[in-house]
Amino acid sequence: MTTAILSALAEEQQGLIDLLREPRRVTRAGREFWLGELHGTPVVLAFSRIGKVAAATTTTTLIEAFGAQRLVFTGVAGGIGPGVQVGDVVVASEFVQHDMDASPLFPRYQIPLYDRERFACDIALGDALLAASRAGLESLALPATVHHGLIASGDRFVSAAEEARALHAALSAAGHPPLAVEMEGAAVAQVCHDYGIPFAAVRTISDRADDTAHVDFPKFVTEVASRYALAIIDEFVRGLNVPKR
Repeated sequence: MTTAILSALAEEQQGLIDLLREPRRVTRAGREFWLGELHGTPVVLAFSRIGKVAAATTTTTLIEAFGAQRLVFTGVAGGIGPGVQVGDVVVASEFVQHDMDASPLFPRYQIPLYDRERFACDIALGDALLAASRAGLESLALPATVHHGLIASGDRFVSAAEEARALHAALSAAGHPPLAVEMEGAAVAQVCHDYGIPFAAVRTISDRADDTAHVDFPKFVTEVASRYALAIIDEFVRGLNVPKR
């Protein structure tokens, strides 16, 4: 079974490329994909690019061109839920698009013609990613908290405290209180739903989506996010090869 590992940032992906056995690079749809084995598991690595459309294109290519049968997504996000701090990790249970508004034709946040506002992650894959996140952070001797819940996606880098508060308040009032906000996950979740592909995602909190987000973000990606992603995915893939009783 081919496992696709999608990274939201090139810095996160590089460490995984370095671990591949017999790596092979393939160019498709203007993107580079890396094929190989990781701890005996066939994998294909890809950089999602930024934003929902770019991420959806990458995900579709992983499925159509490379036969991905399950997909795991790593990245960073802004923490907007209570108690979600910089350096914590959020494993997604579901995704919602905070910028989806086709009203009055459809209710706010509802995806037209799907009759739903959220797309759920695969439960079994999500549980495995939760366990891998806890084990990965432990291996790095980090005291960070692992959260599990709803993540909001939209084509906007949220970088103002007032905007973050307003976004969280509006989603919460509609019954969708998010733990974090980012720019790709909901699109990936929707594509995987369409294809019936199990999907799970983990986001490291790089900032609080506030007025310092643009300052915190580049430094965090360089110094922390790549280590988190490598440790978590390494644990996750190792777990795939553990015999089930």
